[in-house]
Amino acid sequence: MIEQSLEQYWSLDPDRLLSALGSSRMGLSSSEAQARLVRYGPNQLRARPRLSALGLFFNQLKNPLVLILLFATGVSAITGDWVDALIVLLIVLGSSLLGFIQEYSAGNAVERLRARVASKTAVLRDGDRRTIPSQQVVPGDIILLSAGSLIPADGVLLEAQDFYVNQAVLTGETFPVEKRPGLPSPAAGLTDRTNCVFMGTNVRSGSARALCVLTGQQSTYGQIARRLAVRQPDTEFERGVRQFGSMLSRLMLVLVVTVLAINVYFDKPVLDSLLFSVAVAVGLTPELLPAIISVTLSTGSRAMAKQGVIVRRLNAIENFGSMDVLCTDKTGTLTAGVVKLDGALDCDGRPSESVLRFAYLNAKLQTGLANPLDEAILATPVPPLDAVTKLDEIPFDFVRKRLSVVIQEGDSRKMLTKGALEDVLAVCTRDALGPLAAGAVSRIRARYLEWSRQGFRVLGVAVRDLPILADYTRADEVDLTFVGFLLFFDPAKPDVAQTIGNLAAMGIELKIITGDNLAVARHVAEQIGLRISGSMTGAELLDMGDEALWNRVERVNLFAEVDPNQKERIILALRKMGHVVGYLGDGINDAPPLHAADVGISVDSAVDVAKEAADFVLLEQDLSVLERGVALGRHTFANTLKYVYVTTSANFGNMFSVAGASLFLPFLPMLPVQILLANFLTDFPALGISRDRVDPELVERPRRWNVAQIRNFMFTFGGVSSVFDYLAFGFLIFGVRASAQTFRTGWFIESVMTELAVMLVIRTRRPFFRSRVGRVLAVASALVAGVTLLIPYSPFGRLLGLTPLAPSLLLTMLGITGLYVLATEATKRVFYRRANLKYTAPRTSR
Repeated sequence: MIEQSLEQYWSLDPDRLLSALGSSRMGLSSSEAQARLVRYGPNQLRARPRLSALGLFFNQLKNPLVLILLFATGVSAITGDWVDALIVLLIVLGSSLLGFIQEYSAGNAVERLRARVASKTAVLRDGDRRTIPSQQVVPGDIILLSAGSLIPADGVLLEAQDFYVNQAVLTGETFPVEKRPGLPSPAAGLTDRTNCVFMGTNVRSGSARALCVLTGQQSTYGQIARRLAVRQPDTEFERGVRQFGSMLSRLMLVLVVTVLAINVYFDKPVLDSLLFSVAVAVGLTPELLPAIISVTLSTGSRAMAKQGVIVRRLNAIENFGSMDVLCTDKTGTLTAGVVKLDGALDCDGRPSESVLRFAYLNAKLQTGLANPLDEAILATPVPPLDAVTKLDEIPFDFVRKRLSVVIQEGDSRKMLTKGALEDVLAVCTRDALGPLAAGAVSRIRARYLEWSRQGFRVLGVAVRDLPILADYTRADEVDLTFVGFLLFFDPAKPDVAQTIGNLAAMGIELKIITGDNLAVARHVAEQIGLRISGSMTGAELLDMGDEALWNRVERVNLFAEVDPNQKERIILALRKMGHVVGYLGDGINDAPPLHAADVGISVDSAVDVAKEAADFVLLEQDLSVLERGVALGRHTFANTLKYVYVTTSANFGNMFSVAGASLFLPFLPMLPVQILLANFLTDFPALGISRDRVDPELVERPRRWNVAQIRNFMFTFGGVSSVFDYLAFGFLIFGVRASAQTFRTGWFIESVMTELAVMLVIRTRRPFFRSRVGRVLAVASALVAGVTLLIPYSPFGRLLGLTPLAPSLLLTMLGITGLYVLATEATKRVFYRRANLKYTAPRTSR
């Protein structure tokens, strides 16, 4: 907790605050910082809920049906039937252990991957600048902030240079607010503490040094978070799982009540009937679905990491696979990202050493966000600059779109400004020849347009002689002299056209959303072979209402000269029209659209605020990496759906059959322990589905959860299963007049073998013999089949109420299984043909 004397820290003199926190303007020592980390704890709002190994295991037992089953088992043991009770208990614990092992290993793997893209903070330690994980920031640290930084803790500014912060997350303010050192009133509210920065906000422009005062849950953001726990919106994947679970819950409730009531009505023992009805419901439940989802998604995330894609939000993988529109800026994604200064030219388009020198000084002396244009300027050799002193700086922002530095050179004091051409021209009143006439402006714009059409990015450069002032602000950016142009060139990547074609073949439309002018963006689009279906500028967007944008947004694939808020509008409009939208961005201005998109994608070299907003981080800024990630996302989702389709259809068929048989048989068709064992055995190979091969056509197009289709699939294929179950019942009852024990054994073998067989058939839409099965799934299925055939002949079989079958009876059961496979294959063809299934994502309005 913060000391009493620091409760109104924002109103204290900085030196007094430094002393109270035992720090200095050179920061903490490493040893002191480590001691404070132990004292105050990690700088995080609340440790991500991470169950212990024991807690995760007990979590497997929280299923209400499992709890009912354990209760009934306990009653059974008390009444003396302890052998059956013990066997049921062992099966339930075994199933829980299976799920625990998979989820525990999956969770550890995901945590290791997330750590690779954890946010970092620059601080002073032992007097030197160091970059540390943000969780290690402690009170007393001196934090170094610049444009794009995520502010890791609450603190007070010691120094600031045209420092603007976006703190809408705390105050709701629409625009960034300026922060500077000062001493507000002790009673100042949050918005009036202009000398403070707060955890969770981000730097829009400028640079600053701040003294960290409050971290973690002691911060303003942390206190709000404790009072209002806001969870992220569900992904479509999570909504699909919830709807699926709701459907199963209703079905199980009906099944349990109906089966229990009918068995009690026919005077069968109440306890046996309860165990039987609950076991039937458990048999219907894909109880390993949480483990399967965890394993499948973590397997997918590890595979994606090998391909250069780090998953920050696991459940977003399904959205990645469902994505049908990808929006991106061109720089570094469609172009090489290696910007080169092609020329520094005067107003007449001739090479100019003075223009180059002005631009070099501007780039060299600015302390805001590093950017590739400045790096390209600094890579160009210029004469020594020893006699130049920097006096002040007016950082770049996305409203002015220019950056100015003030220098002293001898007795001359100058402002050097560079930025977007129109925004530089807006503050110029002269050129080298005198007052800036309309004809000169027209010639400047004509050259700009010509170079833009050739693919050059063009900046303007202007200068002004200044009077001596204490400091300089944006208001001093007036009456400048336009001196020339900077031409930059970033060639298109040689293989990007092929990648765009591959994305289109996967059902993903590419849209360019850039702040560059329309001519440059159009040139890049033509270079990469992107057919422009329509274009729109930021100026057009300003005059367009939301409804008009919804109407046009699908027909436009090139948006130019747009600001960050307009990017967000475009993303939201596409989502409104039913698309699953991905956005790839790495800059400060990309944070709003990254938040708005279904799939936020950034790169490892991005600014902190962009990486924090993203669901995925690419280790390489390359569309081909993203293409591989999409394919793996679809692979992951396809395997999750396989498990759902296989287990629900097979389980529903078996449980419907056994529940129906209980109505006309004088004995239970299977004992509860036998149902649970059959369910447990078939869970083993089901886990192999997470590593199963996926047919290429299943990853060609975006796919989504379709609970109605799952329900139809379950009833259709469950019905086919029941037909052959009743065929087996008829043979056992009328063909061989089987005893209760023989009936149960034959039915036990037939039910397990049919589920194993059908797993290999309906895991693919192809004829099953034309789709390669994953090795783990194939081996696990073979082992379980062998164990199933051996159990009745083992001593353990007697404890389960099973008996050895005559060879002819065993062959008949296997023959029925073979016929079932053929019938299922034929039904599969009819089902998919009638459903006329396509792999495009269905349109749903948001």
